[in-house]
Amino acid sequence: MNYQLAHNSHEGIKRSHNEDTFGIDATHHVFLVADGMGGHDHGEIASAIARDFIMGGLIKDKNLVKTIYEANDAIIACSLEKQSQLPMGTTVAIVQFDGQQCHCAWVGDSRIYRWRDGHLTAISSDHSYVQELVDQKLITSEQARSHPHRNVVTQALGVTDNSELSIDEVTDNWQPGDKFLICSDGLTEEVEDTEIEKTLSQTIEPKEICDQLMIQALENGGSDNITAILVVLD
Repeated sequence: MNYQLAHNSHEGIKRSHNEDTFGIDATHHVFLVADGMGGHDHGEIASAIARDFIMGGLIKDKNLVKTIYEANDAIIACSLEKQSQLPMGTTVAIVQFDGQQCHCAWVGDSRIYRWRDGHLTAISSDHSYVQELVDQKLITSEQARSHPHRNVVTQALGVTDNSELSIDEVTDNWQPGDKFLICSDGLTEEVEDTEIEKTLSQTIEPKEICDQLMIQALENGGSDNITAILVVLD
């Protein structure tokens, strides 16, 4: 398969350091974004462990869901070893291409989008408190964007035992011309889907698209770390 690739990560305007991380393995066509949480260096450690375990497992042809469970165990073990007083957690969103298929999996509120023929589709659905309210039709999607608890996730690696961890996954065929965006909530918190769709619709280089998304997020407040990977399939 042939594709063009771009990526970017920024600590944002209001954060002193970046707890996001990302992983790219062009040989095995695996792309990952993880958004760490926990304060100080805890989130940074959690997201790095998730990246290393999942990317390493997939390179060894392990099952995608199995690698996520293994990463969860590793983060919990690290937290216990450090006797941390703070939870050490991370979201994760992974896209893996295999032949004509695209495998997507996620935990938390980092997102996976697919742009096709001018239209943006959210492949993932947030594991978050406000998304549950939207699903129950208690609030609208527009109200969710300004809800005071919009950053509360209901699932994350490192804070939930495997017996209770919810991993969502989707497998579908990809088409030439598809654009896949994997990003942390630092982007989607500041840039609405309509603006993401408009930006992805431009016939410019992937790097320019990725940079434009980053600039939009920063100009709109940059309240969190921002990470994005863009894969454009030929």
